[in-house]
Amino acid sequence: MDPSPTQAAPSHSPPSPSRMDAAALQRYIDGRWDDDIVPQLIDYIRIPNKSPMFDSDWVAHGHMDRAVELMRSWAQAQAIAGLELEVVQLAGRTPLIFIEIPSTDGQAGEDCVLLYGHLDKQPEMTGWDEGLGPWEPVLDGDRLYGRGGADDGYAIFGSLTAIQALQQQGIPHARCVVLIEACEESGSYDLPAYVDHLAARIGKPSLVVCLDSGCGNYEQLWCTTSLRGLAGGNLTVRVLEEGVHSGDASGVVPSSFRLARQLLSRIEDEATGRIIIDALHAEVPADRLLQAGTVAHVLGSEVYDKFPLTPGVKPMAEDLTELVLNRTWRPSLSVTGVDGIPPLASAGNVLRPYTTLKLSLRLPPTVDGKPAGELLKDVLERDPPNGAHVSLELEKASSGWNAPVMMPWLERAIGTASHEFFGRPAMYMGEGGTIPFMGMLGEKFPGAQFMITGVLGPHSNAHGPNEFLHIPMGKRVTASVARVLAEHHAASLRGETTGVAAVAGASQHGDHGCC
Repeated sequence: MDPSPTQAAPSHSPPSPSRMDAAALQRYIDGRWDDDIVPQLIDYIRIPNKSPMFDSDWVAHGHMDRAVELMRSWAQAQAIAGLELEVVQLAGRTPLIFIEIPSTDGQAGEDCVLLYGHLDKQPEMTGWDEGLGPWEPVLDGDRLYGRGGADDGYAIFGSLTAIQALQQQGIPHARCVVLIEACEESGSYDLPAYVDHLAARIGKPSLVVCLDSGCGNYEQLWCTTSLRGLAGGNLTVRVLEEGVHSGDASGVVPSSFRLARQLLSRIEDEATGRIIIDALHAEVPADRLLQAGTVAHVLGSEVYDKFPLTPGVKPMAEDLTELVLNRTWRPSLSVTGVDGIPPLASAGNVLRPYTTLKLSLRLPPTVDGKPAGELLKDVLERDPPNGAHVSLELEKASSGWNAPVMMPWLERAIGTASHEFFGRPAMYMGEGGTIPFMGMLGEKFPGAQFMITGVLGPHSNAHGPNEFLHIPMGKRVTASVARVLAEHHAASLRGETTGVAAVAGASQHGDHGCC
């Protein structure tokens, strides 16, 4: 298949999005995925480029540089008209891939489409099935197993292939800027510095496309309307300078584990899992309540069946809408790591000197992450039980994000894309994860619209064992991005991409559940 793009038609008669051959576009994208993108992702999965939070020696190990070079060399080899690429690395920071592609009709100005992804990965995690592993790519039917393919190494490949597919048909698009960062899994702490450093080159995006989110199923286009924030770090409770004989000390020296458990009860009702600090809750907007009900109706038991529950384990609520709201708009605490406790084979009769728990507290989209983190630290450290030495080392305090009201042109574009490439209506859903970049962009570019989507669907298990990329979903999402880029250009010519968005409660509460 010839990947070289066709130049856009003369500006006096540019092909309109309505003249796009959707079937041909999907065939082109399918071929690019099969022949080029999947092999690249296989090589990418082999690179253990863990995010800096999980690899303090990431610079010396060089894995991040290998991942950057793989993506850089592939991107620069693409026949995309006018593509310019730079690997930017500020002193003491992770690298960033910056790509700029001019508009096909030569229009200048600050307006652009900003396409975002990241190339750093979560750590290995235990529990991978036999024959699978985080750094061992396995292609099994429609699934490509391995760490980082779906979360979200495919983003740069999907973004550039969508643009390439438009140019191949001569369909115009606006100026596009692609940002691929390398510390998203550590909280995107370097990204604000890069956005400021590159501000003049980025301009003012009227549309942001992010491919780092989830989907409720693989049969529809899913767009994310909100993201939870995150406050977390390492809670340490120390009671001894060194371990002592448990028979001698138990009943005299308090258990650090028991005290840690007692401290957690200041945050969470252990019987229900509800966070008991009122300031960590937020009122759920009426449109998000309606949206959650629509998602629950469409997905049914898949709301919880998508997780690998041990037989007999029941979800935290029977009402499906409540489960959707629990994972999108309510705070929730997870203990994701433990230190100070030896493995069973090495566990002697010792009263241990300390217990450290890694806490991950998900926050509602509209709760400010920084004061929430400070509140969490204060609640846990004040008045330590039994005079124990208690400290919370905050690692993350990120705010969530709630999407602005969607403009009619974008709602139409997303709906058209879902019908064309999935044959079903688009769906709109909040996500329980955190993408700090979205909240930052929302503040910096209050006029921007957002298309946040992704391939992290049922059982894809990002961050856990057996993570996989659903390849057909990746292909259809890529085609959907191409359609939205084409519709964005047409809407911009009509003056529809700027100005005040439609008021809440308009047509976006129709049968496809849009907020």
